[in-house]
Amino acid sequence: MRSYEKLLQNNKSWSTDIKTVDPEFFQKLKDVQKPEFLWIGCSDSRVPPNVITKTQPGEIFIHRNIANLVVNTDVNMLSVLEYAVHHLKVRHVIVCGHYGCGGVKAATSNHNLKQILNMWLRNIKDIYRIHNKELEAIKNEEKRVDRLVELNVQEQVMNLAKTSIIQRAWKENQIPHLHGWVYGLKDGVIHSVCEMKAGTHIDPLYEFDDL
Repeated sequence: MRSYEKLLQNNKSWSTDIKTVDPEFFQKLKDVQKPEFLWIGCSDSRVPPNVITKTQPGEIFIHRNIANLVVNTDVNMLSVLEYAVHHLKVRHVIVCGHYGCGGVKAATSNHNLKQILNMWLRNIKDIYRIHNKELEAIKNEEKRVDRLVELNVQEQVMNLAKTSIIQRAWKENQIPHLHGWVYGLKDGVIHSVCEMKAGTHIDPLYEFDDL
């Protein structure tokens, strides 16, 4: 059996098991999607959102990319954010990074990773530059990268708050609340590193006055 065929076999087994426990499970999901959470996470295969939060299909709306970035020119991410916030009315948006992130570590190097990855990881290099003094004071490389993981998550939460999508939702609905989390590969535990309540004021330069 080929490796991908195993996935299809597992899917059939999973579907059968679910219907055995709850015969109406898929019928209930088919016509309604009302998740409370939007998860913006890393694409790393070791950090599957539903698994590490013990949630079921339909509970979390998910977007993943390398190093869980919120980039203001990323139409893919912004379209997910727009739909989740203004159509699904999620109450919480979570940016979840993870310690030992390969993307974050790569951004600390001077290696040429080819054009697309160079462009993407530049966003993290900029965070390193802003926090250079703090990071350079950490002599242990693993701990320094893990601290950059935390700073990266904090920056992405701020990037969410800078969008007109979030600010309009705050003005109209007083949701969503924003959360920055980091998952530990070594112990499977999620750590909260920052939180931003709906309506939080940020630098006035980024606040829209005509939403």
